[in-house]
Amino acid sequence: MKTAIIGAGFGGLAAAWDLRRAGHEVTIFEATETVGGLASGFKAPHWDWTVEKFYHHWFAGDRHMLGLIRELGWEEDVLFPRPYTVVRYNQQWYPFDSIKEALLFPGLGWGWRKARFGLVGLALRLTNNWRALEKHTADAWMRRWAGEEVYRLMWEPLLVGKFGAEYARQVNMAWMWARLKARTTRLGTFRGGFQRFADRFAHRLEEMNVRLLRGTPVTHIAAAGGQLRLQTSQGEAAFDRVLATVSPHALASMAPDLARDYLDNLLRLKHMGAVVMVFALKRQLSTEGYYWFNLPKSEGFPALALVEHTNFVSPEHFGGDHIVYLGDYLPTGHDYFTRSQEAIEALYLPALKKVNPDFSPDWVRQTWLFRAQYAQPVPLPGHSARIPPIRTPLPGLYFASMSQVYPWDRGTNYAVEIGRRAARMMLQEA
Repeated sequence: MKTAIIGAGFGGLAAAWDLRRAGHEVTIFEATETVGGLASGFKAPHWDWTVEKFYHHWFAGDRHMLGLIRELGWEEDVLFPRPYTVVRYNQQWYPFDSIKEALLFPGLGWGWRKARFGLVGLALRLTNNWRALEKHTADAWMRRWAGEEVYRLMWEPLLVGKFGAEYARQVNMAWMWARLKARTTRLGTFRGGFQRFADRFAHRLEEMNVRLLRGTPVTHIAAAGGQLRLQTSQGEAAFDRVLATVSPHALASMAPDLARDYLDNLLRLKHMGAVVMVFALKRQLSTEGYYWFNLPKSEGFPALALVEHTNFVSPEHFGGDHIVYLGDYLPTGHDYFTRSQEAIEALYLPALKKVNPDFSPDWVRQTWLFRAQYAQPVPLPGHSARIPPIRTPLPGLYFASMSQVYPWDRGTNYAVEIGRRAARMMLQEA
């Protein structure tokens, strides 16, 4: 088959790997000049490693991603340092990423409240019946079973930070189940950064005669003469099969000839955007060596998380710079998507001072601002019934995006899984 893949993120690259090894002719269309999608990175001239635009890491249980890396023969470049995640309580930071640290955390007390927290977490990890959970909102379920005090302290800040006030009480419990089920305290990265992995992967595909067209957005998909015709910035091209790895709204715009019910379903899916500022500091922010700070917005923090990347990997890879992220998921109409970089920096700097009272703005050597309109699907109760099928009603057109990895949360592991699942379907139907 002559196959096109729209999007050179991890899902598109993984699908191309399987399709090309099966002997099919593959062309990848990437709208930007960079491969990697939301996991792509950037590099200052004096850095040896790249930094992700939107902070990423792997979990020890990410079998799809780690399995692909084994196939590529790059296991020696996967690193699993031991970072530390902390939460805020009574104006102090406490480690909270292991059973031992949960037991020592003073916010849960020492009686039934802490026992209840542990029992709820254990029950969620042991069950696989997520379909029963998706009937309930995480807000209602956690209030009932974890208790009001534990919910307000531990789970409500996560939901508000991740989905905003608009959706925090609407997200279903299956999403929370998957988050607790799949995550591990061990976090991994690729030697040189995720961009180095994406670039090496793209190079391997090009060596296999996959055609990769960077800076070539696809604007229209239509059926014509038993094939699918793509309108791109470089002209028209026809293919036997097309796999789109873009957002649901982008696919709806590209393929208006899709059946009306499929189109309407794409447009009904909710999502959040992401705004992330990356700071290069002259000094270490967290002298305790903490990596991930869960920030409670109820205390005036302007973002969901602060991540000190160089407490995960060494600052020697970045010319001695200490790399800090401040990031948030926001509704796509939020004014952070239009404010200037200087305005966002002014809003974010006080958060650094709250983490380290000695922080001064003259520690900042440089900042970068990244924004994405489609970054986090919002799964409402009954979401499984609204997942768009990979095989679309338009013959030959397939769709694979983070909107379909549910109940699992977004991430490169599930991008690889959904991309390869789509490729298998395309091969079975060739």
